[in-house]
Amino acid sequence: MLSQSTEDYLKAILEREAGHGAASTTGIARILRVSPASVTGMLKRLGRAGLVQHVPYRGASLTATGRRVALRVVRRHRVLETYLAAKLGYGWDSVHAEAERLEHAVSDELVERMAMALGEPRYDPHGTPIPTAAGLVESLQGTPLADVSAGELAKLLRVSGRDPELLRYVASLGLRPGVRFEVAARQPFRGPVTIRVLGPPVREHAIGGELATRLLCEVVPREAG
Repeated sequence: MLSQSTEDYLKAILEREAGHGAASTTGIARILRVSPASVTGMLKRLGRAGLVQHVPYRGASLTATGRRVALRVVRRHRVLETYLAAKLGYGWDSVHAEAERLEHAVSDELVERMAMALGEPRYDPHGTPIPTAAGLVESLQGTPLADVSAGELAKLLRVSGRDPELLRYVASLGLRPGVRFEVAARQPFRGPVTIRVLGPPVREHAIGGELATRLLCEVVPREAG
């Protein structure tokens, strides 16, 4: 059995590796809200346990064993999020915090029973892929809304970020993973993007440049719309 702290570190390193290659000490510290000195000490312990490879000033990366553990924790978290939303009526803005509290307490057997009850879901409520029980996970796909051209039809795949206020705002626009919309207009230099959500009802919204980078989409051919 690994400690909660160990699992949190491995999950944070996995998250940083996905977008930055090796995970820097400062990047891990930012995710876990601890001091860089604490991260350095923990990385040494994880290295001795064979879970992490750490090269000072170059960052940390997971070993094969560390990656398996991290993906198991991520699977627990995302299955819990999905179960809370689908079976217990939680909003997608609150499932992350609840899953954070529960992911270290539940057994893998319980998580697998939850996944079975859900029909083995591939994505969590935010559209992020759920690792399989075998430790396989889809690569993250999607084009930021900020890069979708005016006149194109798109489908929301996922929202980058778990901030509850952000998720509540996105939901208020009628946007969820799977919802289709048309990019009606866009301003240059990362200005607002105007979208037309294909309801019913049809709704038009101006999306700020920063938010548009957090909405990952798939461009849909017109004939498929």
